[in-house]
Amino acid sequence: MSDHPPEEPHVPPTPFGALACCVVVGLVAGWALRPLTQAYADSSPVVTWVPVLALALVAVILSAVAVMTRRTISRRLYLDPHRAVNRLVLAKACALVGALVAGGYAGYALSWLGMSAELAEQRSIRGGLAALAGFAMCGAALALERACRVRDDGSDA
Repeated sequence: MSDHPPEEPHVPPTPFGALACCVVVGLVAGWALRPLTQAYADSSPVVTWVPVLALALVAVILSAVAVMTRRTISRRLYLDPHRAVNRLVLAKACALVGALVAGGYAGYALSWLGMSAELAEQRSIRGGLAALAGFAMCGAALALERACRVRDDGSDA
């Protein structure tokens, strides 16, 4: 028998391998979208400003929530346990989705580089901007996940 108390369960940080896997899957899917749509449809999708702005807005909101959460926890103010868990789950989900979406838009943008097709430059620029916004969303989500961590200082209080 051990003199140590049983270790309390904890949620590990989102693994880098899972994020990298999401980026790679997104890259492959985004890259494959152009040839598939050209083979089976009349035209490929155009990337509008809506997804770029939506991803950037989510990144800003996640960043603001991360800052508020970090301040609340560092000042040892009360944060409802269910709210903390909700923020942690939101952060983990947004990190994975952000990585997947960023990879998808990056792959789609890269597939248009060097093409002389109509709107190829627009698709690659806006796709690249959407990929950057997706990576920003992923980074903000990881910051929120980190903000949800409670330091173990050895005290029971």
